[in-house]
Amino acid sequence: MNSTYLLTEIRRNFRAPRFLIFVVAFPVLMFLLQTNVFVKADAPDHAQIAAVIMINMMTFGTFAAANTSGARLALERALGWQRQLRLTPLTGPGYLAGKGLSGMLVGLPALILVPVLAVTVEGVHLDAGGWVRIFAGIWLGTIPLVLLGLLIGQFGTPESMQPISMLVTLGMGFLGGLWIPIEGMPGWLHDVAQIMPTYWVLQLARPAVTTDLVVSLPQAAGVLAAWTVVLGALVIRRYRKDSARV
Repeated sequence: MNSTYLLTEIRRNFRAPRFLIFVVAFPVLMFLLQTNVFVKADAPDHAQIAAVIMINMMTFGTFAAANTSGARLALERALGWQRQLRLTPLTGPGYLAGKGLSGMLVGLPALILVPVLAVTVEGVHLDAGGWVRIFAGIWLGTIPLVLLGLLIGQFGTPESMQPISMLVTLGMGFLGGLWIPIEGMPGWLHDVAQIMPTYWVLQLARPAVTTDLVVSLPQAAGVLAAWTVVLGALVIRRYRKDSARV
């Protein structure tokens, strides 16, 4: 993978106002809104609830960032960039790896800013092990979400990617427990949530702050690994099919 290409991808994202609003500012603002509107400041479990909301918004921010690579991929497909790759030192696997890694790295601002506010404004305090589990769990759990974005980008067009990305991000976020806390879901919706990869990303981090409706680490990691294998295979297959076209 070419490091220059990777840095270029990251800079392109941070120069886009829409990216900064939706991926960086939106999770931060929603965290502050939810913790101040839906949680009483003097509630005895305020910090714990704020920590759960923190995990939800961290996951949403990384998910939204993951979809940016798919939007870029759709644009470059339309411009014939994959054919141009044959004339450059950048290989197909390096191209996809750069897209995937940049989709993970540009999610770091939400992964950092939301916890900073949780600690300084909402009084969330965890031990070192808890923070490591949350950061590592959410960031690594983003891998299948990045692959999902790349897969969508290989089917979408530049004109269709924005509404598709919004629909996928908000829809899977809603059904997967990012907008409605898992604890507040009716039984049928909780069953639906378990189909979504976002639900299992939350399950990597939730045990650090709550014991309600959690699953074991091996189970959550296993489900996300399965998502990663399936989506990764589909991304590679579609890319090869596109590259075979003249």
